[in-house]
Amino acid sequence: MGGWDPHNVTEDADLAIRLSRHGYRTETISRPTREAAPTDFATWLPQRTRWFKGWLLTWLVHMRDPVRLLRELGLGSFIVSQILFVGMVLSAFAHPIMVATIFALAARFAAGYPLSTRQHGLLAVDAVNIACGYASFVLLGWQTLTRNERRGFWKAVVFTPVYWLMLSLAALKSVVQLWRAPYFWAKTHHPPRRGASAGSIAAGLSPSPAPGMPVLRR
Repeated sequence: MGGWDPHNVTEDADLAIRLSRHGYRTETISRPTREAAPTDFATWLPQRTRWFKGWLLTWLVHMRDPVRLLRELGLGSFIVSQILFVGMVLSAFAHPIMVATIFALAARFAAGYPLSTRQHGLLAVDAVNIACGYASFVLLGWQTLTRNERRGFWKAVVFTPVYWLMLSLAALKSVVQLWRAPYFWAKTHHPPRRGASAGSIAAGLSPSPAPGMPVLRR
């Protein structure tokens, strides 16, 4: 597929596009992973920054010839790739604007300034979109958790708006880093997860395949 791109910091994203462009498709093995996710901000932020930067790098590389990319991916996959690689970053930038707008509207209501009929209509549409966005994010997380992991899930629900602001910070940092250090790879520390077998840890393997592990089909 053209070799390994040593300059891309999210190699899985780049390889996924290459696989699709060469006629392959991926399927999902639905077994759980035993890899521990970052649990502190100092570990989480560099990881998410690298992901955002890698998605932008992937998009810039493959969009050098958008007509050819469209032809090789097909219209559906081409649109999805735009949403995933660019849309995720743009949505992260849009979230602080949304939060600032909410506070501005609250201040306007508190000051007694009325809204026009058109503004009320737009506010209703915005409220539905925001609610659906948060709900889909939360429900997706709920579906992927086991019964034991769902304990205290209300904390994740309450913290979701803050988490999205954290994503906005990571997106901003990724754009700055894309300009100043595009090929810098911030390694993520993954401590062994409790409950993993000693043999699998010693072998450097996960006891069961990670979700999203590609199964290639031609």
